[in-house]
Amino acid sequence: MAISENNNTDFGQIFPEDLKILEGNKTKITYLRGENIFKQGAFAPYVIYVVSGLVKVYVQTGYDKQINIGIAQKGEFLAFSSIFGEKVHSYSTQAITDAEVCMIEKESLKNALLNNPDFALRITSKNYRNERLLIEIIKNLSYKQMRGKLASALLYLSQDEFLNENIFEHLSRQEIADFASISTESAIKFLKEFEKEGIVILNGKNIEILQQEKLEQLSKNG
Repeated sequence: MAISENNNTDFGQIFPEDLKILEGNKTKITYLRGENIFKQGAFAPYVIYVVSGLVKVYVQTGYDKQINIGIAQKGEFLAFSSIFGEKVHSYSTQAITDAEVCMIEKESLKNALLNNPDFALRITSKNYRNERLLIEIIKNLSYKQMRGKLASALLYLSQDEFLNENIFEHLSRQEIADFASISTESAIKFLKEFEKEGIVILNGKNIEILQQEKLEQLSKNG
């Protein structure tokens, strides 16, 4: 599958000669659910483009502790900062479903960005949204109580872009806790409280949001 066939909205904005160069400087790889794609601190020789599937993005904060900072899906880039001289990965990634990615030689992508301003603006805008997410995570760690942290995590994971993916079916309670930066035990406790309060319905791994406004209030007030 060519890159352009996967996401015409993105790569349709590139000049044909640049697209041909990108196609000649990529390697397509399939990762099974649970496999690591790259690890924090490892050398970053490529930019990763997600062709299909869901990829968890997280930061290791201790020997057995991590903070989940996002989920990448079809059409998103990972390790994008390597284009600007970042030598090693600043975070880790893992497939949470079977995922297909393209490893693109970073100089080829950098040249395509320089030659195609509309394409560059679109990709930069996506990464700006990721930056806003990181700011929200820092705010969570700084001042929110645990219920507010969990509410923020549930709001992120229940965004429209994840609705068709049944996202909660792919996540353990520990992974949800890592999105909220709280313990697994606390996440389970507060999820049960949210269910008793009529905010969510728990059905196995699935979590159905009933009162989004209530979650937004909890998230805002911390």
